[in-house]
Amino acid sequence: MKKLTIYILAVLSLTSCLNLDKFPLDSMSPDTFFSSDEELQAFSNKFYTMLPATSLYTDNADTYTQNKLPDEISGLRIVPASGGGWSWGDLRDVNTLLEYSVNCKDEEVRVKYDALARFFRAYFYFDKVKRFGDVPWYDKQLASDDPDLYKPRDSREYVMQKMIEDIDYAIENLGSGKDLYRITKWSALALKSRFCLFEGTFRKYHGIELDGHDWRWYLEQAAAAAEQLIDESGYSLYTADGPDKSYMNLFASENAIQTEVILARDYNQALGVFHNSNYFSIGQTNGQPGMTRKLVASYLMADGTRFTDKPGWETMQFAEECKDRDPRLAQSIRTPGYMRIGGSTTLLPDFSGSVTGYQQIKYVTGTDCDSYNISYNDLIIFRMGEVYLNFAEALAELGTLTQEDLDKSINRLRSRAGMPDMNKDEANANPDPYLMSPETGYPGVEGPDMGVILEIRRERTVELAQEGFRYYDIVRWKEGQAFNRQFYGMYFPGPGEYDLDGDGTMDLYLWKDHQGSTTASVEYEISKDIFLSDGDSGYVTPHPEKQEKWVEERDYYYPIPIDDRSLTGGVLTQNPGWDDGLVF
Repeated sequence: MKKLTIYILAVLSLTSCLNLDKFPLDSMSPDTFFSSDEELQAFSNKFYTMLPATSLYTDNADTYTQNKLPDEISGLRIVPASGGGWSWGDLRDVNTLLEYSVNCKDEEVRVKYDALARFFRAYFYFDKVKRFGDVPWYDKQLASDDPDLYKPRDSREYVMQKMIEDIDYAIENLGSGKDLYRITKWSALALKSRFCLFEGTFRKYHGIELDGHDWRWYLEQAAAAAEQLIDESGYSLYTADGPDKSYMNLFASENAIQTEVILARDYNQALGVFHNSNYFSIGQTNGQPGMTRKLVASYLMADGTRFTDKPGWETMQFAEECKDRDPRLAQSIRTPGYMRIGGSTTLLPDFSGSVTGYQQIKYVTGTDCDSYNISYNDLIIFRMGEVYLNFAEALAELGTLTQEDLDKSINRLRSRAGMPDMNKDEANANPDPYLMSPETGYPGVEGPDMGVILEIRRERTVELAQEGFRYYDIVRWKEGQAFNRQFYGMYFPGPGEYDLDGDGTMDLYLWKDHQGSTTASVEYEISKDIFLSDGDSGYVTPHPEKQEKWVEERDYYYPIPIDDRSLTGGVLTQNPGWDDGLVF
């Protein structure tokens, strides 16, 4: 109680919007706090720190990579002594508000903040279920002597149903106005569509059957939440800058574009609130991120045909492979003719800033933000593009998707990019071998709707590229072996000079054994500065020593920390395949 009183005083002292003269600080306590809209808002502001920040632009799974692989993919995950995502402080704050909000006698105000808190409790538990599977459910504050501190995990179904109760309460009681930076009914519907899609597909592809609701029920919930948002919210897609710029400008806009964006993190130059997206994408010391060839090859041609059906696509040079592609490719990486926003000079891909050569430009703004940590374009948390994809995928996995459903979801995304519509019957009649392949696709997909499911996954991968979804998409689809594949960049047939943008001027010189003369502005020694998959030729290989590290029987879940298991005397069980050395 003493700690909570101190925390409340700290909240008050940091909340300039409150008239502190109203509150006698020497007598402030949980029993007298939480009594007004101002106090509840002051306390609940902290909840927003649960929302992601830099992870919104730093993808590093199999469609993007950096010079250092994440532990999940490199096989370096260990059982931690503590931490590792097993933290519960945010949940305590949420449950504190829910316990003390009864102090507010204005029922309308109380219900509003209860709904906000329950949104964040569902959000909190979604992260825990994704990471650990079964987890203990707590819906109250816990004292240091509370026996529930030592309780076992609750079943996945129990936790998910509690999350459903919370998010449905939030949907029912949050405001229906549009607010870029505050949780609304529409944010809650977007979250529900997201976590129900995850749960339904995870159970389907991992073969999980539990007492209660099955995977179909969760996909039905996902589709219904997404459809309600589509039909009732008034949100749509941002298209004002045309098919060649709208997608890129959506992410580069200083202020999030409310036409499409449901919720964003507010960054602000005047207030000195920044992130690092420009320097991360352009600099040489922030991981040198790059799109992989696996994703580049997934983009369709501009006429809707498959790039991987073209003769010789496997060894196509960069300038050639970028021609006549889905316009979102040129709005996601530097392609021939690329110019910075506000610039007039064409720029080539920079291998010193991108380990694959496919240099990302999504979230990159003007040159005034190129130094370390001074980007201030808002970062998107929920947008309609994802909601359309959630809707279509849920119905496709259920086997109930119609062409009309595609037209109100996926085909709106394609239309924004100037791409031809997806046709369900054509997709199912001719599934893409590239997307079926164990090396480049999803061999776990089966059934009469296999073709359209694969195409929806293509659309999701392209539309949500670099938005932080990929790792858990692979996890829920049970396609973890994708992480064991080598990650490749551009193709080069051997040493020599290369015209990357096809303008007749040599831009890059690759040499081996001895260095010759060149007019190219950039040169690298093969097998020293740059590695190719076949030695002196092949695909740029950022991690030449990469070996298979993903353990199928273990790695879909994170391990429970040792200290937490020890404190419960083994009541808290470890996830399968993780050896923490404890014997109970």
